[in-house]
Amino acid sequence: METRTMKPPPSPPSGHLWRIAQAGGLGVTLLLILGLFRAPGTALRLLWDVAIPLLPAVFLINPKLWRNVCPLGTLNMIASSRRRPGKLPDRWLPAAGITGIFLLLLMVPARRFLFNENGPVLAVTILAVALLALLLGAMFSRKAGFCNSVCPVLPVERLYGQSPLLNLGNAHCSACGQCVSRGCLDVAPAKSIPQILGTSRLSHNWLQTGFGAFAASFPGFVLGYYLTTNGPLDTAGSVYFTIALYTLASYVLTQIVVRTLNLGAELAVRLLGALAIGLYYWFASAVVTEHLGLHDGATVTIRTLAFALIALWLWRGSGSPADTRRILLHSR
Repeated sequence: METRTMKPPPSPPSGHLWRIAQAGGLGVTLLLILGLFRAPGTALRLLWDVAIPLLPAVFLINPKLWRNVCPLGTLNMIASSRRRPGKLPDRWLPAAGITGIFLLLLMVPARRFLFNENGPVLAVTILAVALLALLLGAMFSRKAGFCNSVCPVLPVERLYGQSPLLNLGNAHCSACGQCVSRGCLDVAPAKSIPQILGTSRLSHNWLQTGFGAFAASFPGFVLGYYLTTNGPLDTAGSVYFTIALYTLASYVLTQIVVRTLNLGAELAVRLLGALAIGLYYWFASAVVTEHLGLHDGATVTIRTLAFALIALWLWRGSGSPADTRRILLHSR
């Protein structure tokens, strides 16, 4: 039987500061949208070369640093607080999770031929997703409609939230309303992935689940993105094909390694997360250094800091020797 998320989340410290940060997040997002229309070059550089490269490191520290102030999450909760919407049915959870993964796989490659260099289109896309967060917030209780279901960032947050370096409370929910029956990253980070994988995590069948396939494919997805380049809209097919090829190769190689070494889901998912974020910072550091006109040594510095943080995250999640033995499968 799967463990349900029944306990209320810990009370967030300095709740009023979180509220100020949430209001600030909405304000910054509004300024970003205006900037994408009026000064797209500057806005795009600040977004892709400053803000976005910081997010993976934030997820390693604790995804709640972002989830507590995410403007889309704030809009989702504002819409939900205006009425008493229903809970997301249990039977919809798997499909909602796959929808979020699909949106991620659809939108990230689109940076290459659309979002990286077209500010107005990106602004309209952000507005559309914000509207979706509002609508789903009005339809379903609390974070069930968007943040805990179809948000395209949720799979990445879940991947790195399994062993956060910093303990934080949930700034949105003072008490758990069980808006989703399992897998809430805000209530029990360590239980989120096991609850989503269910009993499949006890064998190699976790690789056939939606989140399991995402975790196995993610390193190749990251590598494939950085092996493509920005181009016009007519390069979309080539971009998607290249990234899909590396994503598939990552999944196949993960299947081979997991089955050959008989790795348990917990250890395999953790190693896949470390590999994906390591690849990200290896390539992103060079891009950020070039685009911001930094000294060449900045690339080495960024990589060193990132790999040290990744190592700390791996160590934090390794647990005791008994835990390590437990996550190695001794039988199928």
